[in-house]
Amino acid sequence: MARKRNQGSAKKENRVLRYLKEVRAELAKIVWPSRKSATNLTLIVLAVTVVASLALGIIDWMFSQLFGLILT
Repeated sequence: MARKRNQGSAKKENRVLRYLKEVRAELAKIVWPSRKSATNLTLIVLAVTVVASLALGIIDWMFSQLFGLILT
């Protein structure tokens, strides 16, 4: 009985090691963007976020004004 448990833990260990090796191999394949590219993309995301939040804020304000007119 004890042997089967030891073999089972060895298999799990091998699975973990294999997984970590595969993760390392996949990370080696990644092509990271340059600093300039990452900065530009970050600025684009921030700009789109600000524009979308302003648009939603204006729409929310318009609906609150509309409902205020309807209810009064």
